[in-house]
This record gives sequence, structure tokens and C-alpha cells, in this order.
Amino acid sequence: MAAWAIGLAGACLACLTALALWRWRDLRADQDEALRLARFQPAAPERFDPQMVDGLPAPARRFFLWAIAPGAELFTVAELEMQGQFGMGDKARPGYMPMTARQTLASPQGFVWAMRAGRGLRRLSGSDSGSWTRFWLAGLVPVARYGGTSDHRRSAFGRYAAEAVMWTPAAVLPRPGVTWTGTDENVARVTIEHQGMKQAIDLTVDASGAPVQMAFTRWSNANPEGVWREQPFGAFLSNGQVFSGIRIPTHVEAGNHFGTDAWFPFFIVDVTDLRFPQLGRT
Repeated sequence: MAAWAIGLAGACLACLTALALWRWRDLRADQDEALRLARFQPAAPERFDPQMVDGLPAPARRFFLWAIAPGAELFTVAELEMQGQFGMGDKARPGYMPMTARQTLASPQGFVWAMRAGRGLRRLSGSDSGSWTRFWLAGLVPVARYGGTSDHRRSAFGRYAAEAVMWTPAAVLPRPGVTWTGTDENVARVTIEHQGMKQAIDLTVDASGAPVQMAFTRWSNANPEGVWREQPFGAFLSNGQVFSGIRIPTHVEAGNHFGTDAWFPFFIVDVTDLRFPQLGRT
């Protein structure tokens, strides 16, 4: 074999090795962040007493009584498994790909969401967190890497604050940094504050307290101009299921520009499992 061919093969091997190491570091960071967040789980959580939500606006009180069984442990950190579709396009051409994902959610401290979508050479994988967004094509080629900015942090906070309302109701019980106000007989607004960030979310519930819709203004650059700004985001919620005394909507259709003609539900998922990590507990 000619020397140039040997050199080319060596360079290709070195490149593949570097990419594999880079990808391994990403996966390790996902695991480390999930473990960090799990440590925020209360070691000895309180148990839910319906009197805890006395005095809240009627729709908020109905929501908590629907979501948390009397006596349920008030775990604030959850691990979720989900499957569904992830849209890579826009309203005209959604570009939906089948997706599976796992998530550790610990509002208000953060979240990490690791997903796989598509198949074969079009397979997309990667993760989102409060500190990064990074995705790989076919597990070999980095196609999106950003984060570490105030814009990204603010946008991520909007996401996991809203997901806490859906999936970790114990984390949004009234307390310092979490305030509920009434809007009308079926809508309550929760405002979550943490480390200088603030996110208000409007939750619509039915007569039983089951959440059916959420809407909020999110800091985002998901617009034709690619400019960071506040814009509508929201989701339709359904199919409540119970996990360890906590009932959550397991079907979610979420997207940008909620309530407008441009709304595109790029995130359509069904939660298949929800667990509450309990480090050091036997």
C-alpha cells in the first residue's frame, strides 16, 4: 500500500476515534447531569394532605386534587420514558420522525432529556439540558451544538418549568418561588422563579381538575428570523395515568406559536413510564 494511502487511513481512523471519544463524553455528561439532578430528591418527602392546597384559586386546587392522591409522597424529581414523534420541519412540511427519549426532571434546578429519532443513516440522537443542546447524526456526525448562553438558559427554564406542571406536580405546590393566581373558573396561572429567572404558565383544567391545555410565553429563536424573543408556546394534554400516587397527562402535543395560525406541534409524545429516583433509599 502506498504511503499516502496509509496516511489517509491513519487520518480517517484518528478522526473516527476523536468523534467516538467526543460522543462518549456527551453521553457521560448526560449521565452526570441526571445523577446531579436526582440528588435534589427529598430524602424524606412530605405526604400530600389536601389541606395543603386550601385557599388556592379553584382551578389550581382542582388540579392538585386530581394530580396527587391523599398521602402520596411528594417527590419533586422524576425520571420519565417517552415515545412519539419529533418534527424536524415546519407546519407545511413537519418532517416527523419516530422518537424515544428519557428524561430527568428536577424543577427548578434543571432537566436533561436524551432522545433518539429516525432510523439508519438519518438517525438523530442527542440531548437537551439547561446548559446545552447537542445532537448527532447516525451517532457519528455532530449536527447541532449550542448552549451556555443566557438566551439558551432562559429558554430551557421555560421548557422545564412547564414540564414540571405536567409531570412533577409536587414540585409546583405553593411555596417560595412558586405562586398560583386565578384567571377564570378553568384557568390558573403559576409563576415559577429561580435564580433571577421567571416563567408564568397558564394551565387550563376541566371540571374534574384534569389538565387539558397549557400556554405560556417562551423565550425562543424558533421563528423565521432566528431572533431570540418572547413568543407563544403551548400544548394540549390528555390521557391521565397514575404512577405511585401521582397522576399526570401522558399524551402531549406541544409546539411553538401556540394559539396562532403558525402553531406547529413538533413534539408529540406519550409518557410510557414515570419513576421517582430515591438515592440511598432501600
